[in-house]
Amino acid sequence: MAWEHEGHDGEPDVSDSLRTFGAVVQALREHAGLSREDFGQLVGFSKHTVASVELGRRMPDRVFIERAEAALGNTGALRKAAKHLNRQPGLAAWFRRWARLEQHAISLYTYESRLVPGLLQTESYTRTLFGERVPLLTDAQVEAQLTARQERQQLLRDRPNTSYSFILEEHVFQRRTGGPDVTRELIDYVLECASPRHIQLQVMPLARGVHAGLDGPIQLLETPSNRWFGYCEGQESGQYISDPKVVSTLHMRYAKLRTQALTPEDSASLLEQLRGAL
Repeated sequence: MAWEHEGHDGEPDVSDSLRTFGAVVQALREHAGLSREDFGQLVGFSKHTVASVELGRRMPDRVFIERAEAALGNTGALRKAAKHLNRQPGLAAWFRRWARLEQHAISLYTYESRLVPGLLQTESYTRTLFGERVPLLTDAQVEAQLTARQERQQLLRDRPNTSYSFILEEHVFQRRTGGPDVTRELIDYVLECASPRHIQLQVMPLARGVHAGLDGPIQLLETPSNRWFGYCEGQESGQYISDPKVVSTLHMRYAKLRTQALTPEDSASLLEQLRGAL
């Protein structure tokens, strides 16, 4: 279908493999006579992160696994156990197909008018968003969603040959979601993410009263076979777009947005000004 509309069907729980891995970490830590706080200091993670891993709420990254191995005797148990880790995605059901395409995209364009997109979010910002979701999520659901988002963010680091373009509305930063401290950290992180040459960030200033994106957010991606797809998300649903005519229309709008937004250099300057005003 040219437009494929998918609805929400609930979010899955964390997997048994995560719980099992966490239990192994906890057993080895306790055998070594270390508290979570002591162990966290050894591996360079907070005690809260250690707890999330041990309870199976968080997918450990490679750094955590390697440092944990070194701190707990280099038995090889954690490296071997990590090979079997899997987690049912904490991504919205309608988004999963798009997320799979992202894994291999050679170009990814995002215009966002509501909030900072997931690929550029900090943990604090993401927690604020999930913590205020209606209806309320359980703590386990928040952790699962957060973990899924953090894993997805690896795309920016793992795919340096992919061309990323982000156009964000100025007001998503001026909203100060989570408060000044969270916003300050968010701006710093967004600027850091935009520093590699394969990532371009532009801000649409409030002074631009009318522009090509007023119909809503736009996402476009190009596959290795040079085919383009689009995605538009709304309340509890999303639309996956494969019709070349519709994708072409979105392309024209995105191209216009690039000319209407600030340059990457001016965008960085504006974000630095906004940070200084916090």
